[in-house]
Amino acid sequence: MIQRQAEKEIRKIAKQFRALAIVGPRQSGKTTLVKKIFPTKPYVSLEDPDTKQMATEDPRHFLSLYKNGAIIDEAQRVPALFSYLQGILDNTKKNSLFVLTGSNNFLLQENISQSLAGRIGYFDLPPLSIQEIKLFGAKLPTAEDWMLNGSYPEIFDKKRNPASWYASYIRTYVERDVRMIRNIANVNTFTKFLKLCAGRASQQLNISNISIESGIDIKTIQSWLSILESSFIIYQLPAHHKNFNRRLVKTPKLYFYDTGLACNLLGIKTAHELSLSPFRGAMFENFIVSDIRKQQMNKSELNNLFYWRDNKGVEIDMLLEVKNKLLPIEIKAGKTVNSDFVKNINFWNELAGAKGGEIIYGGSSSYTRPDKIKVTSFLDI
Repeated sequence: MIQRQAEKEIRKIAKQFRALAIVGPRQSGKTTLVKKIFPTKPYVSLEDPDTKQMATEDPRHFLSLYKNGAIIDEAQRVPALFSYLQGILDNTKKNSLFVLTGSNNFLLQENISQSLAGRIGYFDLPPLSIQEIKLFGAKLPTAEDWMLNGSYPEIFDKKRNPASWYASYIRTYVERDVRMIRNIANVNTFTKFLKLCAGRASQQLNISNISIESGIDIKTIQSWLSILESSFIIYQLPAHHKNFNRRLVKTPKLYFYDTGLACNLLGIKTAHELSLSPFRGAMFENFIVSDIRKQQMNKSELNNLFYWRDNKGVEIDMLLEVKNKLLPIEIKAGKTVNSDFVKNINFWNELAGAKGGEIIYGGSSSYTRPDKIKVTSFLDI
């Protein structure tokens, strides 16, 4: 079993609350991890029809079966449980009596805020980071293979074929999880919308453009974007507004948590196809930004990532805010560093009166340039 980077932080949170909620996308490894951390707790899944029916019809009796607590998987499927859990937690001094897991942040958070606020610790578990995948002993020959395989544990643990695995994942997600959140009549339209989002990974989010291309009204698109965010399919990277007297773009950029999923939605099935694809650069940027975000999530750190772009098109792919300072980071899919890679960092440093920065690229060597700009292989982030 792989050592997850999040384990240390989850153990810390577990000592502070009477219950614990672990939320993340389907198949991100939530169940495996909580079983490891809480090996003596019984495990029960509310995806099992009989268990779900019993918990729904008689939640008091269901919870009475677990007087010493339990791991309850997909807890958001039975909202009635949360009110009864409130009473149990109010009458215990034990930490982490119940551990709840779920693949939908919106539904689980809604139930927690109504009944369990202040009683439960919360942790978002993303799919694997690059360093966690390396612990599997995965030997992927190219950056394209890394992007195509994505970051879900089963791909590596069970050596699944990414093309078929992601096709099944998408179908399960749309037919089960999405319909649980919203009663979407035409799943084909939603799937088309999902593919349009994949084609805009690493780009500024233009809702009007998606509306025109899909034939879906803007209000529906905004609702569907919130579904994708709450189920950990996509997230939005905000623009930083430090302007230095310049007019700036303020629209967020769209990223997928997993590039394997995005590639499959784009119909890219092999590393060779990806190497020739016009989406290669966007997928590499998405791959890097999502990995850095995963590292932050694994440590329960605040999201201090931004991008910066002025109205003349000068852009910094990512700004990392640390102690009120902004580190400019450029992301390049190329395997050879050239002078163009540092052009925008130098532009930023001149505006900000700063020095340094970082280039994350598709090559294999990491080093620091004479101008103090770090060059980092994607395998070393």
